Amino acid sequence: MKTAVIILNWNGRKMLEKFLPSVTRYTHGDNEVVIADNGSTDDSLDFLSKAYPTLRVIRMDKNYGFAEGYNRACSAVEADYYVLLNDDVEVTEGWIEPVIEQMEQDPKIAIAQPKLLMYDQRDTFEYAGGAGGFIDKYGYPFCRGRMFNTLEKDHGQYDSPCEIFWGTGAAMFVKAAVWKELGGLDGEFFAHMEEIDFCWRAKNQGYKAVYCPQSVVYHVGGGTLPKSSPHKTYLNFRNNMALLYKNLPQRRRCWVITLRMVLDIVAGMKFIAEGHPKEFTAVLKAHRDYRRWKPALKKRRALLNPHEVSCIYQGHLLLDYYIKGRKKFADLDTSRFSHQQ
Repeated sequence: MKTAVIILNWNGRKMLEKFLPSVTRYTHGDNEVVIADNGSTDDSLDFLSKAYPTLRVIRMDKNYGFAEGYNRACSAVEADYYVLLNDDVEVTEGWIEPVIEQMEQDPKIAIAQPKLLMYDQRDTFEYAGGAGGFIDKYGYPFCRGRMFNTLEKDHGQYDSPCEIFWGTGAAMFVKAAVWKELGGLDGEFFAHMEEIDFCWRAKNQGYKAVYCPQSVVYHVGGGTLPKSSPHKTYLNFRNNMALLYKNLPQRRRCWVITLRMVLDIVAGMKFIAEGHPKEFTAVLKAHRDYRRWKPALKKRRALLNPHEVSCIYQGHLLLDYYIKGRKKFADLDTSRFSHQQ
Protein backbone atom coordinates (compact mmCIF):
# COMPACT_ATOMS: atom_id res chain seq x y z
CA MET A 1 0.00 0.00 0.00
CA LYS A 2 1.52 3.28 -1.09
CA THR A 3 0.87 6.34 1.04
CA ALA A 4 1.50 9.87 -0.22
CA VAL A 5 2.08 12.46 2.49
CA ILE A 6 1.07 15.76 0.90
CA ILE A 7 2.06 19.00 2.60
CA LEU A 8 0.33 22.11 1.31
CA ASN A 9 2.68 25.07 1.50
CA TRP A 10 1.93 28.77 1.23
CA ASN A 11 4.77 31.09 2.20
CA GLY A 12 5.81 28.58 4.84
CA ARG A 13 9.55 28.43 4.44
CA LYS A 14 10.13 28.66 8.22
CA MET A 15 7.64 25.88 8.90
CA LEU A 16 9.15 23.63 6.23
CA GLU A 17 12.63 24.20 7.59
CA LYS A 18 11.50 23.30 11.09
CA PHE A 19 9.07 20.43 10.53
CA LEU A 20 9.92 18.79 7.22
CA PRO A 21 12.95 16.94 8.69
CA SER A 22 10.70 14.80 10.94
CA VAL A 23 8.37 14.00 8.02
CA THR A 24 11.17 12.85 5.71
CA ARG A 25 12.89 10.98 8.54
CA TYR A 26 9.82 8.98 9.58
CA THR A 27 8.15 8.39 6.20
CA HIS A 28 9.67 5.11 5.04
CA GLY A 29 9.57 2.51 2.30
CA ASP A 30 7.16 2.94 -0.58
CA ASN A 31 5.63 6.01 1.05
CA GLU A 32 6.21 9.37 -0.61
CA VAL A 33 6.46 12.95 0.66
CA VAL A 34 5.08 15.60 -1.70
CA ILE A 35 5.09 19.37 -1.28
CA ALA A 36 2.21 21.14 -3.00
CA ASP A 37 3.08 24.82 -3.25
CA ASN A 38 0.07 27.14 -3.27
CA GLY A 39 1.65 29.99 -5.23
CA SER A 40 4.12 31.04 -2.53
CA THR A 41 5.83 34.41 -2.86
CA ASP A 42 8.51 33.79 -0.23
CA ASP A 43 11.65 31.72 -0.76
CA SER A 44 9.98 28.37 -0.01
CA LEU A 45 10.68 26.90 -3.42
CA ASP A 46 14.28 28.03 -3.41
CA PHE A 47 14.76 26.49 0.03
CA LEU A 48 13.24 23.18 -1.12
CA SER A 49 15.37 22.99 -4.25
CA LYS A 50 18.54 23.42 -2.21
CA ALA A 51 17.70 21.49 0.98
CA TYR A 52 15.52 18.74 -0.53
CA PRO A 53 16.48 18.46 -4.21
CA THR A 54 15.00 14.95 -4.60
CA LEU A 55 11.65 15.81 -3.00
CA ARG A 56 8.70 16.06 -5.36
CA VAL A 57 7.22 19.56 -5.55
CA ILE A 58 3.91 20.39 -7.23
CA ARG A 59 3.83 24.07 -8.18
CA MET A 60 0.53 25.92 -8.46
CA ASP A 61 0.12 29.32 -10.06
CA LYS A 62 -1.71 30.98 -7.13
CA ASN A 63 -3.09 30.40 -3.67
CA TYR A 64 -6.12 28.13 -4.12
CA GLY A 65 -6.71 27.82 -0.39
CA PHE A 66 -6.61 24.64 1.67
CA ALA A 67 -9.52 22.89 -0.05
CA GLU A 68 -8.88 23.46 -3.74
CA GLY A 69 -5.13 23.40 -3.16
CA TYR A 70 -5.39 19.83 -1.91
CA ASN A 71 -7.81 18.90 -4.69
CA ARG A 72 -5.28 19.97 -7.30
CA ALA A 73 -2.37 18.33 -5.49
CA CYS A 74 -4.10 14.97 -4.98
CA SER A 75 -5.21 14.85 -8.62
CA ALA A 76 -1.51 14.85 -9.55
CA VAL A 77 -0.49 12.08 -7.13
CA GLU A 78 -1.00 8.33 -7.51
CA ALA A 79 -1.26 6.44 -4.23
CA ASP A 80 -3.55 4.13 -2.27
CA TYR A 81 -3.76 6.58 0.63
CA TYR A 82 -3.38 10.33 0.89
CA VAL A 83 -2.24 12.04 4.08
CA LEU A 84 -3.18 15.70 4.24
CA LEU A 85 -0.49 17.07 6.56
CA ASN A 86 -0.10 20.66 7.72
CA ASP A 87 3.34 22.21 7.37
CA ASP A 88 3.44 22.91 11.13
CA VAL A 89 3.18 19.29 12.27
CA GLU A 90 6.00 17.25 13.79
CA VAL A 91 5.52 13.52 13.23
CA THR A 92 7.04 10.64 15.18
CA GLU A 93 8.53 7.23 14.40
CA GLY A 94 5.88 4.78 13.18
CA TRP A 95 3.21 7.42 12.64
CA ILE A 96 1.93 6.01 9.33
CA GLU A 97 1.88 2.23 9.74
CA PRO A 98 -0.65 1.79 12.59
CA VAL A 99 -3.14 4.12 10.90
CA ILE A 100 -3.00 2.24 7.60
CA GLU A 101 -3.24 -1.09 9.44
CA GLN A 102 -6.37 0.10 11.25
CA MET A 103 -7.94 1.40 8.03
CA GLU A 104 -7.22 -1.85 6.21
CA GLN A 105 -9.24 -3.81 8.76
CA ASP A 106 -12.59 -2.49 7.49
CA PRO A 107 -13.38 -1.54 3.87
CA LYS A 108 -15.87 1.02 5.17
CA ILE A 109 -13.14 3.02 6.94
CA ALA A 110 -12.26 5.85 4.57
CA ILE A 111 -10.77 8.47 6.91
CA ALA A 112 -8.51 8.37 9.96
CA GLN A 113 -6.51 10.69 12.15
CA PRO A 114 -3.68 10.21 14.68
CA LYS A 115 -3.55 11.59 18.20
CA LEU A 116 -2.94 15.34 17.84
CA LEU A 117 -1.02 17.00 20.65
CA MET A 118 0.30 20.54 21.07
CA TYR A 119 3.82 21.15 19.85
CA ASP A 120 4.65 23.60 22.66
CA GLN A 121 2.76 21.72 25.42
CA ARG A 122 3.35 18.14 24.45
CA ASP A 123 1.16 16.63 27.15
CA THR A 124 -1.91 18.58 25.98
CA PHE A 125 -4.39 17.85 23.19
CA GLU A 126 -4.28 20.30 20.30
CA TYR A 127 -7.27 22.41 19.34
CA ALA A 128 -7.56 21.36 15.68
CA GLY A 129 -8.20 17.66 16.22
CA GLY A 130 -7.34 16.30 19.66
CA ALA A 131 -8.34 12.66 19.88
CA GLY A 132 -10.89 12.81 17.07
CA GLY A 133 -13.63 15.17 15.99
CA PHE A 134 -17.38 15.14 16.63
CA ILE A 135 -20.29 17.51 16.05
CA ASP A 136 -23.50 18.25 17.92
CA LYS A 137 -26.95 18.29 16.33
CA TYR A 138 -26.73 22.07 15.79
CA GLY A 139 -23.44 21.85 13.91
CA TYR A 140 -20.96 22.85 16.63
CA PRO A 141 -17.73 20.86 16.17
CA PHE A 142 -15.66 19.61 19.10
CA CYS A 143 -13.06 16.96 19.85
CA ARG A 144 -12.21 14.38 22.42
CA GLY A 145 -9.67 16.36 24.41
CA ARG A 146 -10.99 19.78 23.28
CA MET A 147 -14.35 21.38 24.01
CA PHE A 148 -14.50 24.92 22.62
CA ASN A 149 -11.34 26.52 24.10
CA THR A 150 -10.87 24.01 26.93
CA LEU A 151 -7.92 21.70 26.21
CA GLU A 152 -7.30 18.55 28.23
CA LYS A 153 -4.02 17.05 29.31
CA ASP A 154 -3.26 13.68 27.77
CA HIS A 155 -3.36 11.12 30.57
CA GLY A 156 -4.07 8.17 28.31
CA GLN A 157 -7.82 8.70 28.66
CA TYR A 158 -8.27 8.54 24.88
CA ASP A 159 -5.87 5.71 24.07
CA SER A 160 -8.46 3.38 22.56
CA PRO A 161 -9.24 3.42 18.82
CA CYS A 162 -12.78 4.49 18.05
CA GLU A 163 -15.10 5.73 15.35
CA ILE A 164 -15.32 9.52 15.11
CA PHE A 165 -17.38 11.98 13.11
CA TRP A 166 -14.54 13.91 11.48
CA GLY A 167 -10.79 13.69 11.19
CA THR A 168 -8.61 16.78 11.44
CA GLY A 169 -7.32 18.36 8.26
CA ALA A 170 -4.02 18.92 10.08
CA ALA A 171 -3.18 15.22 9.69
CA MET A 172 -5.94 13.39 7.84
CA PHE A 173 -5.50 9.96 6.25
CA VAL A 174 -7.89 9.27 3.35
CA LYS A 175 -8.34 6.29 1.07
CA ALA A 176 -7.56 7.65 -2.38
CA ALA A 177 -10.41 5.72 -4.01
CA VAL A 178 -12.96 7.37 -1.69
CA TRP A 179 -11.34 10.77 -2.17
CA LYS A 180 -11.84 10.41 -5.91
CA GLU A 181 -15.35 9.01 -5.52
CA LEU A 182 -16.42 12.06 -3.48
CA GLY A 183 -14.54 14.57 -5.63
CA GLY A 184 -12.19 15.59 -2.83
CA LEU A 185 -12.83 18.63 -0.67
CA ASP A 186 -15.37 21.30 -1.55
CA GLY A 187 -13.04 23.84 -3.16
CA GLU A 188 -15.39 26.75 -2.56
CA PHE A 189 -14.95 26.38 1.19
CA PHE A 190 -11.41 27.72 0.62
CA ALA A 191 -10.39 26.94 4.22
CA HIS A 192 -12.01 25.90 7.52
CA MET A 193 -14.72 23.25 7.97
CA GLU A 194 -13.83 21.62 4.63
CA GLU A 195 -12.60 18.45 6.30
CA ILE A 196 -15.81 18.19 8.36
CA ASP A 197 -17.85 18.60 5.21
CA PHE A 198 -15.78 15.92 3.49
CA CYS A 199 -16.15 13.48 6.38
CA TRP A 200 -19.90 14.12 6.56
CA ARG A 201 -20.26 13.49 2.83
CA ALA A 202 -18.31 10.27 3.25
CA LYS A 203 -20.57 9.17 6.10
CA ASN A 204 -23.62 9.96 3.96
CA GLN A 205 -22.23 7.36 1.54
CA GLY A 206 -21.84 4.76 4.28
CA TYR A 207 -18.13 5.24 5.06
CA LYS A 208 -16.52 5.65 8.49
CA ALA A 209 -13.89 7.88 10.08
CA VAL A 210 -11.70 6.56 12.90
CA TYR A 211 -9.12 7.67 15.45
CA CYS A 212 -5.79 5.86 15.83
CA PRO A 213 -4.02 6.65 19.14
CA GLN A 214 -0.99 4.51 18.25
CA SER A 215 0.06 7.31 15.89
CA VAL A 216 1.10 10.55 17.59
CA VAL A 217 1.87 13.92 15.99
CA TYR A 218 2.49 17.40 17.40
CA HIS A 219 0.79 20.45 15.89
CA VAL A 220 1.61 24.13 16.30
CA GLY A 221 -1.77 25.33 14.97
CA GLY A 222 -2.87 28.69 13.64
CA GLY A 223 0.08 28.91 11.28
CA THR A 224 -1.76 30.57 8.38
CA LEU A 225 -4.39 32.71 10.09
CA PRO A 226 -4.15 34.09 13.64
CA LYS A 227 -6.65 32.83 16.21
CA SER A 228 -8.25 36.29 16.37
CA SER A 229 -8.99 36.97 12.72
CA PRO A 230 -12.17 38.43 11.17
CA HIS A 231 -11.42 36.47 7.99
CA LYS A 232 -11.15 33.23 9.96
CA THR A 233 -14.41 34.08 11.75
CA TYR A 234 -16.07 34.74 8.39
CA LEU A 235 -14.92 31.42 6.92
CA ASN A 236 -15.92 29.42 10.00
CA PHE A 237 -19.44 30.88 10.21
CA ARG A 238 -20.10 30.80 6.45
CA ASN A 239 -18.75 27.30 5.94
CA ASN A 240 -20.52 25.93 9.01
CA MET A 241 -23.86 27.02 7.58
CA ALA A 242 -22.94 25.54 4.21
CA LEU A 243 -22.01 22.13 5.58
CA LEU A 244 -25.28 21.98 7.54
CA TYR A 245 -27.30 22.87 4.46
CA LYS A 246 -25.47 20.33 2.31
CA ASN A 247 -25.44 17.39 4.69
CA LEU A 248 -28.43 17.46 7.03
CA PRO A 249 -31.40 15.27 6.13
CA GLN A 250 -34.38 17.27 4.92
CA ARG A 251 -36.53 16.72 8.00
CA ARG A 252 -33.92 18.37 10.23
CA ARG A 253 -32.35 20.94 7.92
CA CYS A 254 -34.83 23.81 8.17
CA TRP A 255 -35.22 24.01 11.94
CA VAL A 256 -31.53 23.41 12.68
CA ILE A 257 -30.39 26.15 10.29
CA THR A 258 -33.04 28.57 11.60
CA LEU A 259 -31.88 28.03 15.16
CA ARG A 260 -28.23 28.37 14.14
CA MET A 261 -28.97 31.75 12.55
CA VAL A 262 -30.37 32.94 15.87
CA LEU A 263 -27.41 31.54 17.81
CA ASP A 264 -24.97 33.14 15.37
CA ILE A 265 -26.60 36.53 15.97
CA VAL A 266 -26.09 35.97 19.69
CA ALA A 267 -22.44 35.11 19.00
CA GLY A 268 -22.12 38.31 16.97
CA MET A 269 -23.51 40.38 19.83
CA LYS A 270 -21.00 38.69 22.14
CA PHE A 271 -18.20 39.86 19.81
CA ILE A 272 -19.47 43.45 20.14
CA ALA A 273 -19.69 43.16 23.94
CA GLU A 274 -16.09 41.94 24.01
CA GLY A 275 -14.93 44.89 21.89
CA HIS A 276 -14.51 43.04 18.56
CA PRO A 277 -16.79 44.85 16.08
CA LYS A 278 -14.91 43.49 13.06
CA GLU A 279 -15.70 39.95 14.19
CA PHE A 280 -19.39 40.91 14.38
CA THR A 281 -19.23 42.28 10.84
CA ALA A 282 -17.59 39.04 9.73
CA VAL A 283 -20.57 37.06 11.07
CA LEU A 284 -23.00 39.28 9.13
CA LYS A 285 -20.97 38.90 5.93
CA ALA A 286 -20.81 35.13 6.45
CA HIS A 287 -24.59 34.83 6.56
CA ARG A 288 -25.02 37.18 3.61
CA ASP A 289 -22.65 35.12 1.48
CA TYR A 290 -24.16 31.85 2.66
CA ARG A 291 -27.55 33.00 1.37
CA ARG A 292 -25.98 33.92 -1.97
CA TRP A 293 -24.30 30.52 -2.04
CA LYS A 294 -27.48 28.48 -1.42
CA PRO A 295 -28.51 27.90 -5.08
CA ALA A 296 -25.15 26.26 -5.80
CA LEU A 297 -25.27 24.32 -2.53
CA LYS A 298 -28.74 23.03 -3.40
CA LYS A 299 -27.38 21.41 -6.57
CA ARG A 300 -24.66 19.68 -4.55
CA ARG A 301 -27.23 18.36 -2.08
CA ALA A 302 -28.92 16.45 -4.89
CA LEU A 303 -25.78 14.32 -5.23
CA LEU A 304 -25.43 13.54 -1.54
CA ASN A 305 -28.64 11.82 -0.40
CA PRO A 306 -28.21 13.07 3.20
CA HIS A 307 -29.49 10.81 5.96
CA GLU A 308 -28.93 10.08 9.65
CA VAL A 309 -25.33 9.07 10.33
CA SER A 310 -23.27 7.93 13.29
CA CYS A 311 -21.37 9.94 15.91
CA ILE A 312 -23.51 13.10 15.98
CA TYR A 313 -24.06 14.27 19.56
CA GLN A 314 -27.82 14.66 20.00
CA GLY A 315 -27.44 17.37 22.58
CA HIS A 316 -26.77 21.11 22.71
CA LEU A 317 -23.04 21.65 23.20
CA LEU A 318 -23.42 25.34 24.05
CA LEU A 319 -25.88 24.50 26.83
CA ASP A 320 -23.76 21.65 28.14
CA TYR A 321 -20.56 23.67 28.14
CA TYR A 322 -21.62 27.15 29.27
CA ILE A 323 -24.65 26.36 31.47
CA LYS A 324 -24.11 22.85 32.76
CA GLY A 325 -20.33 23.18 33.08
CA ARG A 326 -19.46 20.09 31.05
CA LYS A 327 -15.98 21.06 29.95
CA LYS A 328 -14.63 17.66 28.91
CA PHE A 329 -15.74 15.07 26.39
CA ALA A 330 -16.08 12.53 29.20
CA ASP A 331 -18.67 14.81 30.87
CA LEU A 332 -21.10 14.31 27.97
CA ASP A 333 -23.85 11.69 28.06
CA THR A 334 -22.57 8.93 25.76
CA SER A 335 -26.11 7.65 25.21
CA ARG A 336 -26.86 10.86 23.30
CA PHE A 337 -24.49 10.05 20.45
CA SER A 338 -26.32 8.74 17.39
CA HIS A 339 -25.21 5.34 16.19
CA GLN A 340 -27.18 4.93 12.97
CA GLN A 341 -25.14 3.47 10.15
